[in-house]
Amino acid sequence: MAQARVPFRTVTSAYASDRVDGQRAPKLDVAAVRARFSSLGRGLAYFDGPGGTQVPDEVGAAIVDYLRSANANSGGLFETSRRTDALVDDARRAAARFLGCRPEEVVFGANMTSLNFTLSRTAARTFRAGDEVLVTRLDHDANVAPWLELARDLGVVVRFADIADDCALDVDGLERQLTERTRVVAFPIASNAVGTILDVHRIVELAHAAGAIAWADAVHYAPHAPIDVGSLGVDVLLCSAYKFFGPHLGVAFGRRELLEGWRAYKVRPQSDEPLGHRFETGTQPFELLAGFVAAVGYVESIGWEAIQAHERSLGTRFLAGLPDSCRLYGLPTMDGRVPTFAFTVRGLAPSQVAAQLGDAGYAVWHGNYYALEVMRRLGLEETGGAVRVGVVHYNTVDELDGLLDELARLA
Repeated sequence: MAQARVPFRTVTSAYASDRVDGQRAPKLDVAAVRARFSSLGRGLAYFDGPGGTQVPDEVGAAIVDYLRSANANSGGLFETSRRTDALVDDARRAAARFLGCRPEEVVFGANMTSLNFTLSRTAARTFRAGDEVLVTRLDHDANVAPWLELARDLGVVVRFADIADDCALDVDGLERQLTERTRVVAFPIASNAVGTILDVHRIVELAHAAGAIAWADAVHYAPHAPIDVGSLGVDVLLCSAYKFFGPHLGVAFGRRELLEGWRAYKVRPQSDEPLGHRFETGTQPFELLAGFVAAVGYVESIGWEAIQAHERSLGTRFLAGLPDSCRLYGLPTMDGRVPTFAFTVRGLAPSQVAAQLGDAGYAVWHGNYYALEVMRRLGLEETGGAVRVGVVHYNTVDELDGLLDELARLA
């Protein structure tokens, strides 16, 4: 059964406590979770979730089953095509549950980056030279580069909201940069580099007060907590299924009133209904939609409260056990963050740390993770970025302790 949605403010506070709405969160049966992932049995500890999570077997099975039993294009008057049409409807309903929106407000695409280029250019049909887009230095470049390209194409001005030394967003500074020319405020819900969770309600409030579109990147937030676009108040939100235990597929929400006012880039025969479909170019990867439906079902079967409590516990353990030889970049506790940690190790390049950890059986990322502005702000751009450890709910205490022991040996 699907879990009840939790408003964003409650979700944020859940990372500051093992209680949700005053109740102790249910304990996660990690062994039972891991039994659903064949990939977790090969002896590698996956702390690379921010670059793409592992996929439960039921997701792969759904993809294979579609290809074996229903593979056809949509719109035909025969059985397999009808099954494909039914799958597309199921996928929109699953996305609507996952995002808290209406099925017709869902747009599928190849990935978040492709969707963002498509939707940003659609929105920009009415932009003029001198119009402004405000992004943040916490953003993944997929929510920066599309706007920088519009600056080159149309003369749009792109401004950056800065961050503090602890990697919290300077919301007051963001507010000061808003003008009557601001058309879009683009921001992440959580940083893919340092884990900071932003005050979405405040940012949306400021954007709307300026008459701008609130444009959210939820890619990194999506595997860690529920999303409810109605509660958040955002106008556009994008995420990627492969970051929350699904296949490589982009998913976006667009507020109905906004989508109805946009003229889509599409071929002439393509239907305008359902509303989100008009922004989906070409034939969709139907087998991946089958995997997406299974991924949403998987998350619903686990429950967000158990996921959050387990991740918070592991995150707290990581922060407490990080050796003195490691310098953390970002908030020092689990308050206001997801369990994604960027750090450097004294005397070693990030690539050296990642290689040694990889050889020891621990998968981590190094570099800039496409979060260019964060690395520049932290002075890490010229030194190889940082090491990134990303915890998700299938990680175990033993894996985490082993990782911390290995980091201590590197000193």
